Amino acid sequence: MVKRWQTVLSASLLFYLIAFLPLTASAAKKKVKEKIRVACVGNSVTYGYGLPDRERTAYPVVLQQLLGSGYDVQNFGHSGATLLNRGHRPYTKVPEYQKALDFKADLVVIHLGLNDTDPRDWPNYGDEFIGDYRALINSFRKANPKAKVWICLLTPIFHRHHRFQSGTREWHLAIRNAIRRIAKTTDVGLIDLHTPLYTHPELFPDALHPNAEGAAIMARTIFSAITGEFGGLKPSPMYGNGMVLQRGDSIVLHGTANAGDEVWADFNGVSRMTKTNSEGQWRVKFPSMEAGGPYRLSFSGRGGASISFDSVYVGEVWLCSGQSNMEFPLRNISTAVEDLAKADQPLLHLCDMTTNYPTDNVEWPLSVCDSVNHLQLLKRPRWQQATPETAKNFSAIAYHMGRVLADSLQVPVGIICNAVGGTTTESWIDRQTLEKKLPNILTDWFFGDYGQPWARERALKNIAQAVNVEKNGKNQPDLGKTRLQRHPYEPCYMFEAGILPLDHYKIKGVAWYQGESNAHNIELHEQLFKILRDSWSAYFGQRTLPFNYVQLSSLNRPSWPAFRDSQRRLNQGRRLHSGMVVSHDCGDSLDVHPRNKRPIGERLARLALNKNYAYKKIVCESPSVAGIDRHEGFVRIALRGRNDTNRGLHAASGDRIIGFEVAGEDGIFHPAEARVEDYFVLLTCPEVAEPVEVRYAWQPFTRANLVNSAGLPLSTFKARVSKRKEPWVWE
Repeated sequence: MVKRWQTVLSASLLFYLIAFLPLTASAAKKKVKEKIRVACVGNSVTYGYGLPDRERTAYPVVLQQLLGSGYDVQNFGHSGATLLNRGHRPYTKVPEYQKALDFKADLVVIHLGLNDTDPRDWPNYGDEFIGDYRALINSFRKANPKAKVWICLLTPIFHRHHRFQSGTREWHLAIRNAIRRIAKTTDVGLIDLHTPLYTHPELFPDALHPNAEGAAIMARTIFSAITGEFGGLKPSPMYGNGMVLQRGDSIVLHGTANAGDEVWADFNGVSRMTKTNSEGQWRVKFPSMEAGGPYRLSFSGRGGASISFDSVYVGEVWLCSGQSNMEFPLRNISTAVEDLAKADQPLLHLCDMTTNYPTDNVEWPLSVCDSVNHLQLLKRPRWQQATPETAKNFSAIAYHMGRVLADSLQVPVGIICNAVGGTTTESWIDRQTLEKKLPNILTDWFFGDYGQPWARERALKNIAQAVNVEKNGKNQPDLGKTRLQRHPYEPCYMFEAGILPLDHYKIKGVAWYQGESNAHNIELHEQLFKILRDSWSAYFGQRTLPFNYVQLSSLNRPSWPAFRDSQRRLNQGRRLHSGMVVSHDCGDSLDVHPRNKRPIGERLARLALNKNYAYKKIVCESPSVAGIDRHEGFVRIALRGRNDTNRGLHAASGDRIIGFEVAGEDGIFHPAEARVEDYFVLLTCPEVAEPVEVRYAWQPFTRANLVNSAGLPLSTFKARVSKRKEPWVWE
């Protein structure tokens, strides 16, 4: 009996093996084929043109590594291909297109359009771009009806490209806008490859093709779009214990998390829930709040992730920025001992974004050059209450401005300072604005004549180890490599390293002290300063962003009188919400960093209180000139308006007013005697019978001493004498 059952069992087993093993083998084989197929469709950037080892570093290869063995990623890039079917090399006519269709991909990532910026293409056939792109998308869906398709915003083309200003700049933008439109009206995903690479021109040796690091950024960006993995719950890097949120406006909190995740925010006992979008971004809006705190703020997300801050305040927030005189620490000023003894300021909160790598007269090691290239110049934002310990290394001017505001307003005041010594005006302007309004300043800044010679020389000293000095057998830098090394003084750098990390943090206004590194070229600075204000107004979303700034002080540098006068003129026409602090009375003839900083911070606070908080009884501005004429043998200077700004005019030192000069038609200036009468300053000069021009405080280091009742000094100026016959009428 046992033997019989053994026979039956053996027969049954044999039948099973015969019947089912082929099926098992087939299933195993099918399982291998069930890898998710990913087609990377594109041009030379997808192909990996210019990469020394494209088989290992092209973005599809890196994407394969990130996705892992469950995916089969194939590169169907073709150099020079256009999206346009009537372009000079249509992708639909190259072999890779048919191979991509035959692959029947489950996931299709398309990055096309760069070559359509060619003058042979977009100007002629741009109207066909959307139709051609939709047809391309549909062809992949026809090959695999279940395919999921993503289209990509173009990787950047930078100013060094030979066609940048002859159309490429505009056509590149037009194509990006068309791609956004396609994504909005077609059931496809949109992957932004432009934003993560746009702040890294050093990764594009030929201004068009990314290097291996740039390709890796592309791969990581596409990986996140495909998988929805964006690193989990992360609030804005600006958030922290002790932070101050701007009152008087809705409070919008934001950050990142994995795509589709629910994020809960709880602020002062009020809860809000939102969902992360496909790009890993979330935002939560709370209603406007009155000043107060401390409040508790917490965020929670998937998997129990939780981040909380126990001391968040609502009040007033100001950004203090510029170069070394704004950066100059409280511990080093002339009143440091007295100031630090009183630095326990419970209402004042400081966010110090100091530099990791000062631009001293040294050569940076390669590790620093690499960190600077990665925009790691500044320390991570950190909020702290003002104490002697936290204030001593903080900006003296920013501290004193914040101290006066907190004392006057009696609300929490947050001061963010990201000033860096030596930085130029152009370094603080965003790239897109400069590309449009002043593109030539971006080209060869290190060796051109836009940058101040001192600034360019210091920058080249700092990055010397990152520059190949063996060119044609001479001790000359390799211009190509120099262009690819970043520096804080170069155009756009400080915006990318110092403003973008603010992550659109809501602020009341800006206090700015900069110009020392641009005083060599007044005309250029006048353009740059206006562009800067507009750039920041756009970034912070405030058309009338208060932008109070400090006029350069006194120093024995020959261009400074004319530069100060230019700064005075730049203030005209913006008197409602912004103003200028005159500082020539606080200068030092031999030191570009005068130690008398407390008055400058206090004057900035006066401006803010009067212009931005309606403390109209506070005298906030220096006297200003309305016009000049000759009257009864005198040169008569009329001050602007019969108001407190121009009351109590007197000599700040000594018993007479000094600093005025007059000149005749010969243009030779002579000192003039001055006296105040009502709202006029009357000048006489025996050496000049018929004065035609007046100037004041026109020495690089000046001892000019006319001030108003609040001790605010008259600005440096130069003006013509008019032949006025009518009585003076004030504004």
